[in-house]
Amino acid sequence: MVRHAIAILVLLVASAGARAQDYAREKRIEAEIVPGLMVGDAVKMRTAGGREFLGILAKAEKPKAAIVLVHGRNVHPEHELVGALRMKLHELGYTTLAIQMPILAAETPHEDPGYRALFPEAGERIAAAQALLRASGEKRLVLVSHSLGAAMADMYFANHVDSQFSAWVSMGITSGYGAGAKDASRPLLDIQGDADFPEVLKAAPARRGVATRQVVIPNANHMYTGREGDVANTIAAWLAEVAR
Repeated sequence: MVRHAIAILVLLVASAGARAQDYAREKRIEAEIVPGLMVGDAVKMRTAGGREFLGILAKAEKPKAAIVLVHGRNVHPEHELVGALRMKLHELGYTTLAIQMPILAAETPHEDPGYRALFPEAGERIAAAQALLRASGEKRLVLVSHSLGAAMADMYFANHVDSQFSAWVSMGITSGYGAGAKDASRPLLDIQGDADFPEVLKAAPARRGVATRQVVIPNANHMYTGREGDVANTIAAWLAEVAR
């Protein structure tokens, strides 16, 4: 019985550890990706609580707007879609700032509820990105978010009614929208791939009723593999219409 109790305790501790926010992993990722940056520069950022995290800033000469890019579950600002978008949108005339969002251990299961514990700090990091761009003189701010990052953005907007982002692009969010999407003064572009995750496709009708516009990218999976240019052009065309 004692051995059984000890075994259960060990499993619980191990499970809790797997769900802990992994700052050491963030540092390892930073050390891996920063030396290979081809566009933009690494910037050290801090939350209001003093937590340091990575940003990758690419300034445009005469920016149409400044875009903060928020990646999805457990990756980094140079990973696949967001890494491609930050460079493609910069080529299209935007200042881009891709930020490292809070992550868990690499082996954490996709469905682990520990991801929800990351949302408060995710909001702090988005707020820090807004502050950095405002301090550098940027007037028009746009938030572009993907997958879990879009859910984090939704929570950020719900908790920051004074946010200065003038538009929001949400890609591949796996649920409907909450209170963060209800501000009618902030236009919302909802993007999904036609071969996206089932939960993204299922929630599309509910999201359509909230978003300013909904766009389906043809021949696109959840990561928009091979369609990143189409996504960037879709975002730029929409921002030309709505972002002031």
